[in-house]
Amino acid sequence: MSRCVLDEESFRLCCRLLLQRSEQLRDGWSWKAVQGSEEGYLRKTALRSVVIDPSPARDQEGSGSDSEPRTSCQSCPDQQGREKEESTLVASVDTDRVSGAIDDDEDDGVCTVSGGSSQVLQYEYHILHSCSYAAPVLYFRAFTQEGRSLSLEEVWSSVHPSFRLRLQSSPLNTITLQEHPLLGQPFFMLHPCRTEEFMRPVLQAQDQHRPVNYVLSWLSVVGPVVGLDVPLKYSTQLCPAASPGSSTEPN
Repeated sequence: MSRCVLDEESFRLCCRLLLQRSEQLRDGWSWKAVQGSEEGYLRKTALRSVVIDPSPARDQEGSGSDSEPRTSCQSCPDQQGREKEESTLVASVDTDRVSGAIDDDEDDGVCTVSGGSSQVLQYEYHILHSCSYAAPVLYFRAFTQEGRSLSLEEVWSSVHPSFRLRLQSSPLNTITLQEHPLLGQPFFMLHPCRTEEFMRPVLQAQDQHRPVNYVLSWLSVVGPVVGLDVPLKYSTQLCPAASPGSSTEPN
């Protein structure tokens, strides 16, 4: 199998390694098993101060959610006008934006967009494995302090303009509203259709002789789009194999 795709066994190993490092950094990731099932997912919550951009977030055409719910094993729908991604999209994730380690289960960050109103929002992030795309998928949702869920338009408005322009011109990481495949609840999702394509240069650019955590490398690219930064400390002391007796091991 190509190293640019990820089977479920490799996904769980990557999650186990990420969880071990998260526990050391107190970064708040945990493994949530689905009751009555062997499946599970990574979960993290964070408080973020987000400035909502009052300008139109995106064109109306294609901005709505799909009418039918998706599971993690559904195939990618055909998309018109797909454009070949530029390699600069991967480079657009500036490592200087990566935040430091955080305490417990909360991450205080600021997404700065001029001309809008600032709100403190509660984000919940889930990382699942898609058997159809052989790749990790990022699901998330956001709430106001009063408990109101953000709409798709508000989520697009909270995305930094530099990321938003790239997302609107490329299907690489389109944000849609979907049914969570394990919980059956509405979540926003960064669509994984092109994950293999944008991960190929990322993995090839790394040292071929150094162990690579696919999930961590992928998360460092897609996470900042929705305010989920990966501390630089994750890149140090990554072990090639997990400890057999780790309490954070996904079941």
